[in-house]
Amino acid sequence: MPIDRRQLLGLAASAGLAGIAQAKPPEDTLSSWIVINALGDLGDPNRPSNGTVPDLTPRVLAEARASGLTAVNVTLGYVSGTGDPFEMTARDIATTDAVIAAHSDVVAKVLTAADIRKAKADGRVGLIYGFQNGAMMGHDASRVDVFADLGVRVVQITYNPANDLGDGAMAPQNRGLTPFGREVIARLNDRRVMVDLSHSGERTCLEAAQASRAPISINHTGCRALADLPRNKTDAELRLVAERGGFVGIYFMPFLSLSGHAHAGDVVAHIAHAVKVCGEDHVGIGTDGDVTQIDDLQTYQAALAREIAQRRAAGISALGERPDTYPFVVDLRGPDQFRKLAGLLRAEGFSSRQIEKILGGNFLRYAGEVWGA
Repeated sequence: MPIDRRQLLGLAASAGLAGIAQAKPPEDTLSSWIVINALGDLGDPNRPSNGTVPDLTPRVLAEARASGLTAVNVTLGYVSGTGDPFEMTARDIATTDAVIAAHSDVVAKVLTAADIRKAKADGRVGLIYGFQNGAMMGHDASRVDVFADLGVRVVQITYNPANDLGDGAMAPQNRGLTPFGREVIARLNDRRVMVDLSHSGERTCLEAAQASRAPISINHTGCRALADLPRNKTDAELRLVAERGGFVGIYFMPFLSLSGHAHAGDVVAHIAHAVKVCGEDHVGIGTDGDVTQIDDLQTYQAALAREIAQRRAAGISALGERPDTYPFVVDLRGPDQFRKLAGLLRAEGFSSRQIEKILGGNFLRYAGEVWGA
């Protein structure tokens, strides 16, 4: 079964990652802002992984708080592989519920936009339950009700390949939504669950934005106008999502640059382009990473090469992934990443009000429309 990124980092850790960096004390610049990562992890990449379940070590919790993070959409359940998608996903949800119960003084499960505001007021980090593949729906759209009742608030329709709901970004036919995909989207609308079109093919995204009665999101992506790769979204996709009231999160991933070696300046450039296309009320961040950084990048590189080979063999890799590319932005990681991004955006000419929206306000607005205030 293909390993996921958290498992990859655990392999690197077991190979001899060194040193635990201390969390830096938080600065005042983000203290009053709600900071939301529309897709990320909450775990320690320097430890062996427990799959997609958050790994709330003292370091993780300390650095999450130091980073200013208010809430994060964490991926639970099946993404790819040979296991039963429904069983794997149900098990992850139950395990994560138990993790939150054991750390209820520092984390909270998010069901509504008000829960994010309360997490901020209480000094806790909100966990938003999300999927990165709709395969756990099987052939039964009523499973949406099961997962909604369990607290899932984001469902990404496809991963990179095609599934029974639609074509992913790496599906060559670009066939769009299936009839079952439309049925699932209608059910997600009924249950006020976010429809996420990250990783989708272009037709799938455009058709879903039109089919959905509620605004949709692309929680972690880049702009294809700046880097013409399948994991990035065209201006047509970005514009339609925004016109229908949705949300676009820019990731900290190698796909931001055709070189595969993305830097903080690339993140700023993609955010600026998305704001130009979508308007300042519809753009945020979905880093697709942790706030706890990797301590030993050289050891990580060997584990990365093995992981990329496995992803390619399984048919789930995206164009732009290579053994020499990191699945993060090297100079925009760790607990200072949000403060550093805020400073770079300010230097680019964004106002404090605009930066506050990008770092969390826009996702909070969108969440309120979909989930309820």
